[in-house]
Amino acid sequence: MMQEIQMVDLKNQYLKIKTQIDSGIQEVIDSTVFIKGGKVDEFQKNLENYLGVKHVIPVGNGTDALQISLMALGLKPGDEVITPTFTFIATAEVVALLGLTPVLVDVDYDTFNISIESLKRSITSKTKAIIPVHLFGQNAAMDQIMEIAHAHDLFVVEDACQSIGSVYTFAGGRKIHSGCMGDVGCTSFFPSKTLGCYGDGGAIFTNNDELAAKIRAIANHGMVVRYYHDFVGVNSRLDSIQAAVLDVKLKYLDEYIRARQKVANAYNTAFSKCGSLIVPGKNPQSTHAYHQYTLKLNGVDRNALQAHLKKKGVPSMVYYPVPLHMQKAYRSERYHEGAFPVAERLSASVLSLPMHTELTEEQTQYIINSVVEFL
Repeated sequence: MMQEIQMVDLKNQYLKIKTQIDSGIQEVIDSTVFIKGGKVDEFQKNLENYLGVKHVIPVGNGTDALQISLMALGLKPGDEVITPTFTFIATAEVVALLGLTPVLVDVDYDTFNISIESLKRSITSKTKAIIPVHLFGQNAAMDQIMEIAHAHDLFVVEDACQSIGSVYTFAGGRKIHSGCMGDVGCTSFFPSKTLGCYGDGGAIFTNNDELAAKIRAIANHGMVVRYYHDFVGVNSRLDSIQAAVLDVKLKYLDEYIRARQKVANAYNTAFSKCGSLIVPGKNPQSTHAYHQYTLKLNGVDRNALQAHLKKKGVPSMVYYPVPLHMQKAYRSERYHEGAFPVAERLSASVLSLPMHTELTEEQTQYIINSVVEFL
């Protein structure tokens, strides 16, 4: 009998590595080193080696990673930060919280990532940073983004919260991991992520020694020397039990990505034959970690399809139903409905199907059949 299909199946993933996970957690408990040191240091070093980056600074979650990164750049209230309107709210949220001005731009219809043309049009004398979001698991057009940033003397803060493990190939052939191309990169270890812990967690990446030291201090109440506070800081740290879980799962990250890619390939093969479905476009310069597998519906009633799938025992989700410029908290005189037609079109037509490491061929085919049956 086929197991129940989940959007994300963390239980069966855990059971496959249970012995290692339990051993790592028990090691933390036995050591009683619950904050900093121990497993956190081990995971940090192992992730630095995996990514090929000089500094990994573990923090409390992906939103903290974004906020602390912006704090470390020395931006001032009123400075403009450009980010896409089709993304999770955290990307713009941290900009607004710091008194900076989020400048929203449209996205590319094929890849869901930031539109280079929309980005170029939005740069002003007040622009200080760009936050490209590597949405759903693949990298934005970093060749062009870095060129634009250098030309206008802008910081680049990569939101790699959905893309860890993916790799970008620059025009000259240089390959760099997601989150390690800009001035600073951020990721989330939320449980459903491709590399997820069993609670909240996140990390910041940078190759800049001075910036890394400042980020570490800000994440620890602004302290460089204990009880001496050089910066206004926050309290954001990855705890040792989460680090132990992540250190085990890091060993399997490439395997997890291959499993997701296998499911995505099966979906693509089946759905590309359906004129009413548009499979996710792919940036040829980026590998894809498939944090989400997101279809675009063409003339299909999304609510009816979701209802049909639910009856068949197939979960589905809409990421994201409302672009940021149409969210109540972020409405502005500079934006109006229709301002970003691609993002608005996507919000009205996207649908994400189950995507995780434990999907079997039987489950994958059942999901495919259920979608095709509705069409």
